[in-house]
Amino acid sequence: MRYESTTGLDHAQIQELVARIHQVQPEHQPDQPSRRGRPPLLGLYRQVVLTLVLLRQNLNQTTAADLFGVSQSTVSRIYRTTLPLIEQVTCIHRPPLPEALRGRVVLVDGTLVPIGNRRTDRVTHLANFSGKRHRAGLNVQILADLSGCLLAISTPVPGTTHDRAAFTLAGFDQLLTDIPTLGDLGYQGTGVTRPQRRPPGRDHHPHTEVWNRSIATLRAAVERAIAHWKNWKILATGYRGRLTELPNLIRIITTLEYYRLGW
Repeated sequence: MRYESTTGLDHAQIQELVARIHQVQPEHQPDQPSRRGRPPLLGLYRQVVLTLVLLRQNLNQTTAADLFGVSQSTVSRIYRTTLPLIEQVTCIHRPPLPEALRGRVVLVDGTLVPIGNRRTDRVTHLANFSGKRHRAGLNVQILADLSGCLLAISTPVPGTTHDRAAFTLAGFDQLLTDIPTLGDLGYQGTGVTRPQRRPPGRDHHPHTEVWNRSIATLRAAVERAIAHWKNWKILATGYRGRLTELPNLIRIITTLEYYRLGW
């Protein structure tokens, strides 16, 4: 198995996760007395790999069960048990804010975490449907630096929320008050440096075109950060679980991404 492409982490990082879980979960430690009942079908290492594969590839649990030689119910149980453990042992990798932002030029952009078409009440569906992206989802604001390194991700808000409003709701307007920040046209009125709009019925002045082009060139780094974050395909190809659990899942995957990047 090519770990980096399949699970998002290399072999050494997975082994480190397993070792940390051994430390925080006494029942997984080899020197502890064996538990009563049948032994688990998968060892801790394969449980961690299974959970990472579900996050990275967004497989349905029946397919994952076939791949790992267990039942769908076992996959569900392992996933729900292992996911909080992974967050527990990787939470130390979250960048400390605002210290991590000092001395950097910060890039901001919004992205939609799609949730697919699901049966729900009309009010909830309308709140989550993004007219800009023509699909239902949750709006997430992402901060990155000029090298494309992920710095922070906001709490998700309904997909109808404009980037400017989501930026304020996340508290990023206060967090970035004294920090140079670049954004797109959606952040007008937030104090973020952004491109200039074209005057109605006229073309841009040549100097304005140069300015806008330079902003776009720099902002490409945050697009890369979003692309790497959404390589965890459960955030990119349609989340199928309970909507109430999605904010928690976004936080866990973001922490895993910090761990992958070496924060």
